[in-house]
Amino acid sequence: MKKKKTFILVAFVISLFTLTSCSDDDNNVVAPSNTIADFVAANSDFSSLGAALDRAGLTGVLAGTTDYTVFAPNNAAFDAFLTANGFANLEAVPTDVLTQVLLNHVVSGINTSSDLSTGYIKTLAIEATTENTLSMYVNTSNGVVLNGVSTVTTANVSVDNGVIHAVNSVIDLPTVVTFATADSTFGSLVAALTRESSFTYVATLSTKTSPAPFTVFAPTDQAFTDLVAELDGVNSLADIPTATLEATLNTHVVAQANVLASTLTDGMMVSTLGADFTINTTNGATFTDLNGRTGNIIVTDVQAVNGVIHAIDKVILPSLE
Repeated sequence: MKKKKTFILVAFVISLFTLTSCSDDDNNVVAPSNTIADFVAANSDFSSLGAALDRAGLTGVLAGTTDYTVFAPNNAAFDAFLTANGFANLEAVPTDVLTQVLLNHVVSGINTSSDLSTGYIKTLAIEATTENTLSMYVNTSNGVVLNGVSTVTTANVSVDNGVIHAVNSVIDLPTVVTFATADSTFGSLVAALTRESSFTYVATLSTKTSPAPFTVFAPTDQAFTDLVAELDGVNSLADIPTATLEATLNTHVVAQANVLASTLTDGMMVSTLGADFTINTTNGATFTDLNGRTGNIIVTDVQAVNGVIHAIDKVILPSLE
């Protein structure tokens, strides 16, 4: 009888140990990771994105614990990007260019579709002369469109270190022209820049080499409406004499300088492709042109790859005397 009790006790202890061991094993099981990099690697439609990230050395960045929002182009988007830019394949894209293009799809933090609103956000790509991060124009009036060229097709794919939005086009590095055309606030400015066939503003402001970088003081649509009302004998943009319009547009562009708002000082004289004007910072950021007219700088540091835009609420005029 004693031996039987001893056997039962030993069996109970063994079973208890086994259950405890199994419980410990269950607690130590590590769930498979599902980072941005893991998601890209597991989805064949993003194999080109995965290869690009590997080549640029960015896979590890998107496999970490820092939260990011990634706008992920599919394979068809990469094919279209390569064709449009004359690259035979992904390996033909210079690594430094590829790296910045990829970083232009990444935003810090978690930004779901409901967090996004029409306006500018910052990507991780940089402008070379200042290392200021590039802007991205988000338009949410009809879905989510980025820089006027790429549409979110699948939103809010949640992963361990952020969120992924699939997009149908590679978001190339934006120029100042990209933002002028993507942001409807500058519709009149674009119309002015392209009014005459002899104007070369679009080609010039699209270049990424000298005389870039540019600083553009960009008047809003309302600024142009006010200008038409201000000028004698002018009823529309089309009525402004070509020479006057050209001189006026030149007065909004600084060449070979990416001038950020933080470097503007009170009484600073701005030398443009046209006439000079003065910056005032005493009571907010304003400017005064050669005619004594003043206006406000209402949005600053919209950063493109070839320059920066500051939106203004009044057209700057050269001397009208």
